[in-house]
Amino acid sequence: MKLIGWPLFVIVMLFVLFNVFVYGNLLTYRAVAPHRTMFMLLRMHQFAETRPDVQLNYQWVPYNQISANLKKALIASEDARFAEHDGFDWNGIQTALKKNRRKGKVTAGGSTISQQLAKNLFLSDGRHYWRKAEEAVITSMLEATTNKDRIFTLYLNVIEWDYGVFGAQAASQRLYERSALQLTTQQAAKMAARVPRPLYYADHPHDKQIRRKANIILRRMGSAQLPDTDT
Repeated sequence: MKLIGWPLFVIVMLFVLFNVFVYGNLLTYRAVAPHRTMFMLLRMHQFAETRPDVQLNYQWVPYNQISANLKKALIASEDARFAEHDGFDWNGIQTALKKNRRKGKVTAGGSTISQQLAKNLFLSDGRHYWRKAEEAVITSMLEATTNKDRIFTLYLNVIEWDYGVFGAQAASQRLYERSALQLTTQQAAKMAARVPRPLYYADHPHDKQIRRKANIILRRMGSAQLPDTDT
């Protein structure tokens, strides 16, 4: 093999090995809760340097122990076509690409719930096109191996809501001192409104924007379509 070919060979092999690792984990996650996600590990490493008092609060609960209000609020807020699409919202992606071209950098991704989960499980939070490409590969594997109700269960249990707080159960207890099953429609809408900027809203709980967004989510929740679930 020519010398110039070795770097490319190594890159290809690393790509293949990483995706074999991802595929094996996805098969496991169909029945087993993740111990930690990549995003949790990276975030807690960041907090170890900037906020060493923050402790990881990650609590897994079954799908039927999470309020339907929160499920509908997240569908309404993050991915209205989640129950229908194959992991990608092509209209949303086109809109995001146009916005990125106008700004000259990656500021929007048009990410679906499946894409967000793929990123949280295995990738960094960087906004680079190579990272989005790998996210697309993982999303395709996720949708091919895992049904929608399990994808949503994973998502509900691993997303970030506050400093060190991951998953619906830990967030509900932190924010409202109740279980995820007991959330009202208003509480669920406010929780969903935090998802894109959880740490900002943790520092600015009375920001008017979160109230405005929660009101929009409340209006959309009635038409939110949940995946069929037996989890």
